[in-house]
Amino acid sequence: MSRFSLIFATLSISTLLFLQSRAAEPLPSKVLTQEQQAKLTPQSVLAELMAGNRRFISNVLTERNHSKQVREAYAGQFPKAVVLSCLDSRIPVEDVFDRGVGDIFVARVAGNFINEDILGSMEFACHVAGAKLIIVLGHTHCGAIQAAIDNVQVGNITPMLAKIRPALEAAQPFRGEKTSENPEYVAHICRENIRMAVRRIRKESTILKGLKDDGLIDIIGAYYDLGSGEVSLIQ
Repeated sequence: MSRFSLIFATLSISTLLFLQSRAAEPLPSKVLTQEQQAKLTPQSVLAELMAGNRRFISNVLTERNHSKQVREAYAGQFPKAVVLSCLDSRIPVEDVFDRGVGDIFVARVAGNFINEDILGSMEFACHVAGAKLIIVLGHTHCGAIQAAIDNVQVGNITPMLAKIRPALEAAQPFRGEKTSENPEYVAHICRENIRMAVRRIRKESTILKGLKDDGLIDIIGAYYDLGSGEVSLIQ
C-alpha cells in the first residue's frame, strides 16, 4: 500500500468513527419554554414549519435527543402550533415539519374534518396552552375522500364520511370525470375539504375566531404530497 493510500484509509476510518460517534450522541435540542413561546408570532411559526418541511424533503432532519426532550417536557408543554392531520400512516407529522417532542399538538381523524371534539382540542391548544398556529393538513390520494365520493356505507364509517361529503357540494365546478378513480377530482375535493374545515373552525369556535381577529393565532390549510413529502399552502 502506498503512503498516499495509507493516509487516505486512515482518514476514511477516522471520518467513519467520527460520524458514528455523532450518531450515538444526537445534538441537544431544547424543549420550548413558556417565555420563548410568548415571543413567537403566527407568521414566524409558519415560516419555521415550512423551513422544516424543506429539510424533510432534502432528508436533512435535525438531530434530536428525544430521551432528553421527554425528560425536559414532563413538567409542562408550550407547543408552537396544532396540526389537524388525516389518520393516514404515511404522514409522520412531526417529521414532515422537522419538529421534536413538545413542539406541536397533533390531532388525527380520517379525512381531517372538524367536529366538536377537534374544536375543543384546538381551543385547549391555543387558548390554554398558547399555540400560535392551526394547520389543517390534507393530502394527496386520500382514502377517506375517495370513500366519501363513492358514498361508502359501512358501520361507523358511514356517519364519519357524512362530515366530509358536504365538500363535494361546496367545491367549485370541476371539468372531468367525477369519480374516486380520477386523482385530479380527488385532489379537487380534498382541497375543498381542507378549506371547509378552515371555515368551520372560524365559524364554530368563537374562542379561536377571537384569537385570530386579535392577531394572536392564524388558521390555515395545507396540502401534503405523499409522493414528494412537500407541504403547500391552500388558499
